[in-house]
Amino acid sequence: MPQTPPAGAGKTAKPRRPRAKMTVTSGEDVRLTGDRLVVRLPGNGERTSASGLLIPATAAPAPRRLAWADVKLIGPDVRVAKQGDRVLFLPSSGLEVDLDGQDLILLRERDVQAVSSPPAAGTRKDRTPGQYL
Repeated sequence: MPQTPPAGAGKTAKPRRPRAKMTVTSGEDVRLTGDRLVVRLPGNGERTSASGLLIPATAAPAPRRLAWADVKLIGPDVRVAKQGDRVLFLPSSGLEVDLDGQDLILLRERDVQAVSSPPAAGTRKDRTPGQYL
């Protein structure tokens, strides 16, 4: 009696597909749906190590490394961020989108780990404490 191989034997892992890239041409009015955000990573993708070494963008990214990005567009259901904020997110959780010649990333609000808002108008970071009498 011939034996049948166990389920899953002989199968190879599927190659991972690259992230999808969407393109929007200029002149179109873009309105996001639901809890979507479009963000732009600052700089050219190069990083500096703690010891000051330059890590080029072409180097393999550190696994599971979070990144900060500036919010450019928000959907109607986004509650935690607004345009101009910086958000912390996992880059592999988003989709790349080309919007007016800029490479941006489309995220869902649930992929945002933290939000940093710019300082309010009229507040100064270099303020020194006053005299205490």
